Amino acid sequence: MPAKAADKRRQGQGGPSGGKAGKAGKAGRKRWDEDDSPEMGDDWLTARAGVRSPDQLELTEVELKKEITRTLTAKNPHIPRDIVRYNFKERAYKIVDDMDQTAIHFTLNGNLVPKDSDEGRRQSIKSSSEAEKTPVEEENAPVEASAETTEKAEVKDEEPTGDAEAAEEGEGEAEAEGAETAEQAEAAEAEEPPPPKAPEKKLANQFNFIERGTTTYHNPLREKGYQTDPAPYETFSANVNQWYIYDAYMEELERMEKAKEKEKAKPQVVKKEDKKTGRKLSYVEPQHGDSLSKVAKAAKIAERMVNLNAFDDIAQDFKYFEDASDEFRGQEGTLLPLWKFRYEKTKKLAVTAISWNPKYKDLFAVGYGSYDFMKQGHGMLLLYTLKNPSFPEYSFSSESGVMCLDFHGDHPYLLAVGFYDGNVAIFNLKKPASQPSYKSSAKSGKHTEPVWQVKWQKDDMDNNSNFFSVSSDGRIVSWTLVKNELVHMDVIKLSGDGTAVQGPEGLQLQTLGSGTSFDFHKKIDYLFLVGTEEGKIYKCSKNYSSQFLDVFDAHHMAVDSISWNPFHLKVFISCSSDWTVKIWDHTIKTPMFVFDLGTAVGDVAWSTYSSTVFAAVTIDGQAHVFDLNINKLEPLCTQLVVTRKKNKATHIQFNPVYPIIIVGDELGLITCLKLSPNLRKMPKEKKGQEVKKKGPEVEMEKLEKLLSLVREPESKEEK
Repeated sequence: MPAKAADKRRQGQGGPSGGKAGKAGKAGRKRWDEDDSPEMGDDWLTARAGVRSPDQLELTEVELKKEITRTLTAKNPHIPRDIVRYNFKERAYKIVDDMDQTAIHFTLNGNLVPKDSDEGRRQSIKSSSEAEKTPVEEENAPVEASAETTEKAEVKDEEPTGDAEAAEEGEGEAEAEGAETAEQAEAAEAEEPPPPKAPEKKLANQFNFIERGTTTYHNPLREKGYQTDPAPYETFSANVNQWYIYDAYMEELERMEKAKEKEKAKPQVVKKEDKKTGRKLSYVEPQHGDSLSKVAKAAKIAERMVNLNAFDDIAQDFKYFEDASDEFRGQEGTLLPLWKFRYEKTKKLAVTAISWNPKYKDLFAVGYGSYDFMKQGHGMLLLYTLKNPSFPEYSFSSESGVMCLDFHGDHPYLLAVGFYDGNVAIFNLKKPASQPSYKSSAKSGKHTEPVWQVKWQKDDMDNNSNFFSVSSDGRIVSWTLVKNELVHMDVIKLSGDGTAVQGPEGLQLQTLGSGTSFDFHKKIDYLFLVGTEEGKIYKCSKNYSSQFLDVFDAHHMAVDSISWNPFHLKVFISCSSDWTVKIWDHTIKTPMFVFDLGTAVGDVAWSTYSSTVFAAVTIDGQAHVFDLNINKLEPLCTQLVVTRKKNKATHIQFNPVYPIIIVGDELGLITCLKLSPNLRKMPKEKKGQEVKKKGPEVEMEKLEKLLSLVREPESKEEK
């Protein structure tokens, strides 16, 4: 049998000759390894040596150990930007903001099946059953082929796996064991021949997968339809000119500026260095603006509620308290202190202007600056409300001091402001910006001296808002808001005393007057009055820019304030640092009433409820309230409002609805006071007279009656 012949041959190789041949082979292999092993080791080391590029950077160990932080984002830098598509809903082209950031680098569709899956087990069972059906060809194979295969197997088994010395020591034992195993194999084959075994077919894939072909399942086509109402449409047509295009460009610029502001407001990555480890740590600052803006309105209401509870006694006095002691004082009255408005950032600034809002009767604006030209600095503009006396509703800061301000009558959110450096500006309270919406500059004709007063006027023929300003440079300027910019026009220039100054090379230089205050007539649009530092009052017209309608030698010092009576069309009042307050009829050059208050007068204001009541403040901190209908010589109330030493009262204003006044001082404090019943007493009706309705006509007649008593002696002398 071929199997027995192979076993005999295997036994012969295991004999003495076979053992010697094995020893010789092992010795030769050992000698070859000893001769060639050093060279192979050197070749291996040289092959693994690193090759360095000639242009490689040479870095120090400190630079190599330095950590560089890289921030990875999920945005694709190669996606197209500014893609515009037509939006049928808004009927306009819109920029597509949301772009797909996914970038696919590699895709491969495979057809491999895991061996542990159900499909893999089915295929392996199928392949094994096919292998069993194939006929066994081992018996028909020649003996020589089997002998050759056994020889190759023996050669592979005799290859040394350990050290050469250990193989030589166990050589004798291996020969004895080989002879015993050969005898046992011959005895077993002689008794029973081994059954033929089918060769196990190995899978071609070594990664636990089986190859198979797959076919894609084709879904059947389905059609689905909807019936909808036709989309509504309308015909649109418009004319386009250069102004429409300009406005569109300006809107786009505003949108871009807002987008830049939003980007600036985004949280920034801040790097800090850890002192212990020396590493730079990066973190993102949390942004609280968005979260606060959502609850801003609710927080404002809650703050007002807390303030109303905290100042409940003052609120009760403001609404209900009437001083009963006025019945025992005769004609005199008192001022009841209510709230005090104070802000930390305005402690060293003086109150330079006060103005009530024409629409919201509890809201007023306060300007802060300095009247001392040696101590000029920054200024502030605050808006307070009676509902929250602890903190201002709006706050704006400026590089120069605020000298004057005025609310627009028709647009109460527009506020005109004049500064010490000669600029004028317009603040829009609807916009949350901290800077004015419009501001003059040296190119747009700003004043060269401080702006002492600004006043809004009615819109012009083109419905453009405009206001006027007066300054120490002698110019009265009209400012018009045209296409998002301020356009100026000089209305009139105040001349000096008529004396010319001798200039270089014999030139005669004309001096200009210095305007300090002005006011426009309530009914006659073109008529206005201007007070100067020389103490004169000019009656001017918008229609004449080269001459004045009249000149009043009113005061001996600067005219600090001038104001038309809100009821009588001919009467105005003025105050000055020469200690006097004077009431005038603009048709007569001499004053109707003169009041000496004993010290410089800072401001004077008419009341809004009576044509004969006015109030003034002096630099000694006192407030004086007059009622010409009751007493033509002395004030009904003289009360100390500013209690601290070296402090002066600067401005006073009546509220348009409530019986209160507000007074400002040089230390930035605003004091609110309530008028007692004697200071706002209406004339008693006599028996037998008809009951007259209250109104402007009644107030005008009341003041006219007083003026007629003053004019009567003069008219008799003239006759």
